[in-house]
Amino acid sequence: MPLVKRDVLDPARLNSHDTIAVLSLADRDLGFQFAKASRGYRLSSHGRESTAKRPLCRWSIAPKGAQAELVHCAPEGSLAHDGGVNVQGTLVKITDVTTTVLRQPDVLGIQDATIRHRETGRSALFVHIRTDQGVEGLGLGQPVARGIIEGSLKSVLIEQDPLCHEKLWDDMFWRVRGYGRKGVAFCGISAIDIALWDLKAKIFGVPLYRLLGPYTDRVPIYGSGGWTSFSEAELVREQMGYVERGIPRVKMKVAKDFGKSEREDVRRLAAVRKAVGDDVEIYVDANNGYYAKQAIGMARHLADYGVGWFEEPVLADDIAGLAAIARAIDIPVATGEHEYTKYGFKELIAQGGADIVQPDVGRVGGVTEWMKVAHMAHAFNLPVAPHAVQLVHLHLACCTPNLKVVEYLGVSEEGDRVWYTEFPEPKDGYWSPYPDRPGLGLELNPDAVRKYAV
Repeated sequence: MPLVKRDVLDPARLNSHDTIAVLSLADRDLGFQFAKASRGYRLSSHGRESTAKRPLCRWSIAPKGAQAELVHCAPEGSLAHDGGVNVQGTLVKITDVTTTVLRQPDVLGIQDATIRHRETGRSALFVHIRTDQGVEGLGLGQPVARGIIEGSLKSVLIEQDPLCHEKLWDDMFWRVRGYGRKGVAFCGISAIDIALWDLKAKIFGVPLYRLLGPYTDRVPIYGSGGWTSFSEAELVREQMGYVERGIPRVKMKVAKDFGKSEREDVRRLAAVRKAVGDDVEIYVDANNGYYAKQAIGMARHLADYGVGWFEEPVLADDIAGLAAIARAIDIPVATGEHEYTKYGFKELIAQGGADIVQPDVGRVGGVTEWMKVAHMAHAFNLPVAPHAVQLVHLHLACCTPNLKVVEYLGVSEEGDRVWYTEFPEPKDGYWSPYPDRPGLGLELNPDAVRKYAV
């Protein structure tokens, strides 16, 4: 039975082996309380488990004809299923927040238009939110945020109800008021918020996309890479690799050398178009590398190769420049990965700086803020194409009616195969979350933690 806020059942229609979970979402603090039958009977907190194929419910026998309110039917494996109901109100409290940083030191880094110094190594941050009921949320983010999480944000969360994500988000927002309007502090908030939503979905025993409210369970992806550090042959080989996997959309980098290699940009694009053919969509990403007039001129050349969007043609902070480009060219301007909070996106969208909105859940403020930005874009009739963080965006994209496509980075896939025990695989250019794994459905690989923990 799906999670429902309220339903009315006639106990006479229930079998003796059925059980009903009695959880109320009506409590103002989002705690859980026992509900009462309409004739004054209190529903029991005890009952036998149902079969493995059915969700666990709990019920009590009422006189024939009496109607009992079923407020929630808990799936097997959830905290509610296991009987973790606190009659006094709060179901769960946060007891600890810790981080894990994993680093592979021998992986050669990538380079785009404005990465001046190519680094070596691959790193990832994971946030663990532990509770008094033994349920744990897993978030992911950027290692640079570790100090903010452990030094400034952790204390905001301890002893709090993890279901109150709006309150916790607001508390974290104001905690970093003086130094965290954008940047690394928001990367920390984002990683924590992802963990809170993973935890919340695990409490209810459902995948994150099911908790958020899905529009679909299958989303299109594009193969992303095309790094400027690749030779032309390496570039073509990587882009063709995506196509051979059945992905009919790819993205490559332009604005090589901070926009100083325009002819090479066009030559590399021409090589990719020739290799993939006319039926594959190509997106290009300048990573802030051009100036506005320069980008407008380049767009004329890009149009000759049927480019589907022109991403971050100028500095992300140059909203006026982005808007000028969007007005001057026919190729849609995609941007937003370096924007933070709904407030930043309000200005970007209202000033006409984006034809395609690209929030990054690891920067914008986590799941809480990402969904608000997606809804804002919808109100302006703009499509959303999230940036990176693909294993989280998979769930959010399933809940976004105005989704265009999800970025699928090959370099992220390589790392994910190391960090996690497993994750859902795309097929023929589309991707679906696990339908039966609570939360994000991810588990860190203990071997990777032992080998790569910093």
